[in-house]
Amino acid sequence: MNIDTDIQKIDDLLSRSIKEVLPTFDGLKKKLLSGEKLRVYIGTDATGVSLHLGHATNYMILEKFRRLGHEVIFLIGDFTSRIGDPTDKTATRVELTREQVVENVKTWLAQVKPIISFDDPVNPVKVMYNNDWLSKLTFEDVIKIASNFTVQGMLERDMFEKRIEEGKVIHLHEFFYPLMQGYDSVVMDVDVELCGNDQKFNALAGRMLQKRINNKEKFVLITTLLENPKTGEKMMSKSLGTGVFLDSNANDMFGGIMAQPDENMHQLFVDCTYLELKEIEELLKNSDNRANKLRLAHEIVTIYHGKNMADSASLNWEESFSLGKIPTDVLDTFEYNPTKTIIEILIASGLVSSKSEFIRLIDSGAVEHMEDKQKITDIKSIATPGTYRIGKKRFLRIK
Repeated sequence: MNIDTDIQKIDDLLSRSIKEVLPTFDGLKKKLLSGEKLRVYIGTDATGVSLHLGHATNYMILEKFRRLGHEVIFLIGDFTSRIGDPTDKTATRVELTREQVVENVKTWLAQVKPIISFDDPVNPVKVMYNNDWLSKLTFEDVIKIASNFTVQGMLERDMFEKRIEEGKVIHLHEFFYPLMQGYDSVVMDVDVELCGNDQKFNALAGRMLQKRINNKEKFVLITTLLENPKTGEKMMSKSLGTGVFLDSNANDMFGGIMAQPDENMHQLFVDCTYLELKEIEELLKNSDNRANKLRLAHEIVTIYHGKNMADSASLNWEESFSLGKIPTDVLDTFEYNPTKTIIEILIASGLVSSKSEFIRLIDSGAVEHMEDKQKITDIKSIATPGTYRIGKKRFLRIK
């Protein structure tokens, strides 16, 4: 496949969702314009079964590289996830077993298939697993890799400095994470690594090792993290289980986007949709945040589920949340039993995880019989026929 050096396409790639390029932005642009075929990769640790919109941002950029003709690699960190990246963590991560890691990645490729091409007959995305080489390293190999790093350099990481200040422990194995991620670049012999700013330290470790071992320059392309501009908190976290996940059904994905704070909309439009930047700026001049968010949710759901499902999810959201009607596709339906309480049915259905969660919900007025428009306030309430709303997005029908 010939390398596409169209300057407009390259400018589009480098102008959207990119925070920083190391060593230089101009250096990477010159490489892309040269016609040289580059090897580009993104690595993701298998710390959860679901990928989220934050991952999708990087994969959309990876696909742009692929369409220009470059070799792209989807790396699954099935070994590094067992070490546990200490980034942004105030305590040591819980170590995962090999079995847990394998289970986590079973549906990953299906989740990202709507945005990157594994089946292109000419230049498909390559899938690699770092367990294939990291598990084979001898202790001597690890010592040789480690000799390229200093303890002082490791302790400069913000999360380690903070732990020392707070008197918290730092386990020795946590120093090995950037070594292992850095060694991925050496084995795959890459030219470019894509990562979020939270992975900058690890990516630079790979840049250094690639230069020392393979005598090759590696560019680090740092993408924007999905962060709330007011609070600075991450919108999405795989390890914490928060955010909008790619394996969500259309209704849950739509509702999850509608639940995002208004201040998150601009970045979600830029990083998670295919709308042109000029169109996004014009759209957000409209002060109707609800209408803008409906458009955002529809655009994103269309990418992963198609237009018909996005249309249905939009209608369902309008009916159930905006107009106060019963949603058209309530799936949790149970037969009426005069001896069963609401809490018994909710726990059996999985909509509520425990008695304590149910108590918190009724204390906050979040459980309602929709036809009677009555809030449930008694934990011993019998489940009468009708539809119940539990919080904002959960529904239960008793027939």
